[in-house]
Amino acid sequence: MMAWIIAGLIGLMFGGPRGLIVALVLLALVRWGVRKTLVEGLGRVQEQLVESAFAVMGAVSKADGVVSRDEIRHAEAMFVRLHLNPAQREAAKAAFNRGKRPDFDLDAEVARFARVCRGRRPLMQMFLQLQLSAVAADGRLHPAEHEMLVRVARGLGLSEMDVQRLEALLRASSRGPGPGSSGPGGGAARGARLADAYKALGVDAEATDAELKRAYRRLMSQNHPDKLGREVPESLRELAEERSREINAAYDLIKEARGLS
Repeated sequence: MMAWIIAGLIGLMFGGPRGLIVALVLLALVRWGVRKTLVEGLGRVQEQLVESAFAVMGAVSKADGVVSRDEIRHAEAMFVRLHLNPAQREAAKAAFNRGKRPDFDLDAEVARFARVCRGRRPLMQMFLQLQLSAVAADGRLHPAEHEMLVRVARGLGLSEMDVQRLEALLRASSRGPGPGSSGPGGGAARGARLADAYKALGVDAEATDAELKRAYRRLMSQNHPDKLGREVPESLRELAEERSREINAAYDLIKEARGLS
């Protein structure tokens, strides 16, 4: 409202009633243009997310030589979690199948998504998290899948340590497997979960309470949904909130082991 008042006063001051009308029309056009740009930008991110995420998901799931039924079911479940409409679901299915083909260019696909990310690290980490959750769906993480996740991470400008921390976070949350494991991560020993919690937060067990708290706060700041920016699908914010809850769970596990309040 204030913008309309200011524009109207400036127009009236320099052009009288006609200037008032011109100023208000120009402001309306500018606001429409900004809104249109934001909507179009969101559409591009959503479209590229669906295309790249599911294509890479198909390739990573096939890395161990076979795409399990659990991995397929997980990909289909992501249609719901990402709030895909029927057309987007068909596009996601086609992309997933394209990613499974022997001639799929993984590096080029990752590079396309990286360009859309425009250097937004939380968004790239979220993309990587989608891939990890897919290959972990069958209860085991094959070394070949881990290696491909590292390849994807590097294509996004991330590192193997980012992959390892995500894997540790998944295991610490009792929802994921360990490398080479054959059973569900929920059955992992408490000591192993605690070690994963430390690794997920990027500190070792010898860290002081103050160092632990700083690492936790830094990680929460980096992964806050607002860090994704405005031009991202709301569904990704939901995933970011889920990751924040997992970070909190890892921190709570360590605090409990240390007797901290």
